Amino acid sequence: MTIRCNSYYTATLNQDTDYPTLQGRHKVDVVIIGGGFTGVATAVELAEKGLKVAIVESHKIGWGATGRNGGQVTGSLSGDGAMRKQMRTKLGDDVDDFIWHLRWRGHEIIRERVEKYAIQCDLKHGHLHAAYKPSHMTDLRKDYDEAVRRGLGDEVSLLDRSQIRDLLQSDLYHGAIKNTRNMHLHPLNLCIGEARAAESLDVLIFENSEVLEIIHGDTPGVRTAHGQIDANQVMLAGDVYHKLEPGQLKGKIFRAMGGIVTTAPLGDLAQQINPEDLAVYDCRFVLDYYRLTADGRLLFGGGANYSGKDSRDIAAELRPCIERTFPALKGVPIDYQWSCAMGIVINRIPQLGKLSDNVWYCQGYSGHGIATTHIMGEIMSRAITGQMEQFDTFAACQHIRVPMGDLLGNPLLAAGMWYYQMLERLR
Repeated sequence: MTIRCNSYYTATLNQDTDYPTLQGRHKVDVVIIGGGFTGVATAVELAEKGLKVAIVESHKIGWGATGRNGGQVTGSLSGDGAMRKQMRTKLGDDVDDFIWHLRWRGHEIIRERVEKYAIQCDLKHGHLHAAYKPSHMTDLRKDYDEAVRRGLGDEVSLLDRSQIRDLLQSDLYHGAIKNTRNMHLHPLNLCIGEARAAESLDVLIFENSEVLEIIHGDTPGVRTAHGQIDANQVMLAGDVYHKLEPGQLKGKIFRAMGGIVTTAPLGDLAQQINPEDLAVYDCRFVLDYYRLTADGRLLFGGGANYSGKDSRDIAAELRPCIERTFPALKGVPIDYQWSCAMGIVINRIPQLGKLSDNVWYCQGYSGHGIATTHIMGEIMSRAITGQMEQFDTFAACQHIRVPMGDLLGNPLLAAGMWYYQMLERLR
């Protein structure tokens, strides 16, 4: 039986899950491997269309990055520049509109689903994209101008150094974009709430059921130690947490470890340091991100480790970052610390594709998973039911495949990140 990691999210679950282990043989329209946001969001979409769906999860629903991330839902897309270059051939002048719509579609899906299924996940609006250096303001001004041109003028504000001090008790930043469309939430409660919604739509959910084999052929399926599910379609949605289908997927996605801590409740200090309860991340390539929880703690993450190896003491690594950001929190107790394995793609474009005629995969959000997984869930559900246009746009993108997989890929990724960090320091 899988035990959830000791995180703030697991300590504040509305209700934990206790779905059965897969035993015996079952038949469905679609079987999905992976019970994180990608798998669960796709299952909800398919079940709402009337398909019989099953989810098979190796651990527990939301066990991986879905239930361990920073909880920010923003309009930032990983790899949007690379998307624009690769998709222009297919989309032409419509590529910018396509990418802009993608930026915000995840927000719409999450808001609608939370309301429709009455999911309690501490959903709040308000976010700052903060300039860590004066030079970052150039890109923020461009992003702000684009948002205004696109009709978001009522939801974004460009702040200077003095204005940001009214919103954060910190001298660290040189300005920011304030965005009230962006959101933050309790991701594990959201995922479990969506799984409950899927269950209400007759989706079969199995936990503690590691898939040992994907069966290809006219009647595809999955096999575990104690059972099998036959289906018309199979979807692999395990991101970086599985080793299935290495012949086609090895060397395409790599593990980066992010660390997150949560302080003790701050009491009146919470209102003092962040009076409008905004989520924040800065403009650096390897950034800090943080927000207040529903019970007034600071949840703070940063310092991704691109070697793929876990940190031994996340709290010791992040405490100086917290105290540099908020001097008023010097010495604050840290109640929870945990790691989050993110699936990193070299060009940062989410990877959608087919392993055979009726076996699909979707993975690789490079640290932008909450909104993007819900967008991809919609795209994958459409593709599985015959609406291929958006899927084909992503599937046509070319991805770098690193020989020898993780053995070579993670060192190359770490070296690349070091290079970009060095460039950033020169700006």
